[in-house]
Amino acid sequence: MYGKWIDCRVRPGAREAFAAGQRRWSAISDQPGLIGQAGGWAPDGDRALLLALWSDEPVYARFMRERHDPAAAHADQRAGYTEIAVATGPVVLTMPGAAPSLPAALARATTLRAADCLLRPGRADHFLAVQHEVWAPGMAAADGMLGGTVTRLAPDRYLVTTLWATPAAHHAYTVHHLPALLARADVPADVRTLTGHLLPLEPTWRVVPEPAATTE
Repeated sequence: MYGKWIDCRVRPGAREAFAAGQRRWSAISDQPGLIGQAGGWAPDGDRALLLALWSDEPVYARFMRERHDPAAAHADQRAGYTEIAVATGPVVLTMPGAAPSLPAALARATTLRAADCLLRPGRADHFLAVQHEVWAPGMAAADGMLGGTVTRLAPDRYLVTTLWATPAAHHAYTVHHLPALLARADVPADVRTLTGHLLPLEPTWRVVPEPAATTE
């Protein structure tokens, strides 16, 4: 699997135009290899964040080569943002949750929790072991956690994303599960800086594969 993290700084007063353009990305729902895309407005201002997942890097590269530029022209968002940062990389861990699949998790989630982690030198192996042994089973035990991924965006940068059924479900996790998991994980030993986002997802920005592409 292959992930993409998009961070757009939207011009003041351009939120509605940007959002209208984001809705037009639904045109790629028939793209082979698309697992799904979801995003929303960061609470800290005119900033749009989006997560896209693809079955593998070759299908993503094909999309970028054959379809991305016409789709972007159709969305017509370029004038609406001052800067955009895009990071991509392989998904190195898929975290189970209450949803039967990641497309189903993307379709049902109302909230995305993202942790953008810059690691200390030489700590990647331990960081990933902790994701496997502590975080994945610990979050899977929380009610309302639908599924998640860990994506390697650079040798020392990992994006941990989890999809939640409701904001209340995520809040309950932070109260009842997170303290014990933090004690076991010893995050400061591995992570130099962590930028966290708790993102309310915009339903009309969601892009999931067309039903016709699935089997009953």
